[in-house]
Amino acid sequence: MTSLALCGAGTIAGVHALAAREVGASVAVVASRTRQRAEHLATSARASAVEYDELPAGADVVIVATPPSEHATHVMRALAAGATVLVEKPLCRTLDEADRLVSADGADRIVYAENLAFAPAVAEFLTRVRTLGPLTHLELRTLQSRPTWGDFLDPSWGGGTLFDLGVHPLALAVLVARSSGNGEVVAARAVLDGDTTDTHADVTLTFASGLQARVISSWDGPESGVWDVQASSRTAVLRLDLRPSVAMEFNGEPVRLPSPSASIGVLEEFGYVDQLRSVIALNSEGRRSIMDVKFGRWMLEVVSACYISARTGEAVTVPSGCDRSQTPWELWRG
Repeated sequence: MTSLALCGAGTIAGVHALAAREVGASVAVVASRTRQRAEHLATSARASAVEYDELPAGADVVIVATPPSEHATHVMRALAAGATVLVEKPLCRTLDEADRLVSADGADRIVYAENLAFAPAVAEFLTRVRTLGPLTHLELRTLQSRPTWGDFLDPSWGGGTLFDLGVHPLALAVLVARSSGNGEVVAARAVLDGDTTDTHADVTLTFASGLQARVISSWDGPESGVWDVQASSRTAVLRLDLRPSVAMEFNGEPVRLPSPSASIGVLEEFGYVDQLRSVIALNSEGRRSIMDVKFGRWMLEVVSACYISARTGEAVTVPSGCDRSQTPWELWRG
């Protein structure tokens, strides 16, 4: 049985602990900034509480779910100890840190935690989008209420809604463009709103083919959330809703999606179960994951270009050639 170490004891670490039960993996140890938080999650996961510098504490896989400012340090420590790593999004705070992770010894043992890439409904959407013909429209939204926990609204996080919540629709836009033959992002234009950091982002991505995708990410949405994707050609429309519930339509007709088999269905529907399976397969069989550290860095390249665009008011090429030591927030407001 694969053993896991949770580096971080917040909400998302608890989600990974639940996913571990679904795949038959064991959580062996939990570390957090405070011993109390580590012990609380460790008790519910039937694990032991340890300090950060003790990780991986004999575990096969380290799941890094700490604030972005700590990701690079925790990932590098886990790699040096020979562990396989799942690192939560965003990958890290700066492109300098991302470069270090990509070039690290053992970087091929890093999985970037874009859980939606492992979601069954997203896989079905990517399969069907290839049948639409040349895309004429692509729009993605993640709208939800402001977080009441964590430092997401503080510039020290590295950025606001686009840096954190927004990497989900940005990643899906990239995956849709790749699947439909539209190539990579070549430019980004963004408008960011917010008093301290961005709480609403409206982005236009331009792909190599000329296709433009609109991405909206906001913490001014409803508590239940509105997450959706719509792609269309001259002859067909494909739509996927992820929140408040998962559903798909093709030309207005419902598409039947498989019912989740996990005891907590949302863990499977949002990709957490298959994501963890991919990490375990990488650790035990060397099977490469569809989400690697280079994808995480590419997302940060796109995000950084967006924050520069918000400062200049102009479209910015991707990669942007920006100061790689600055966080996205610093590229916007620093």
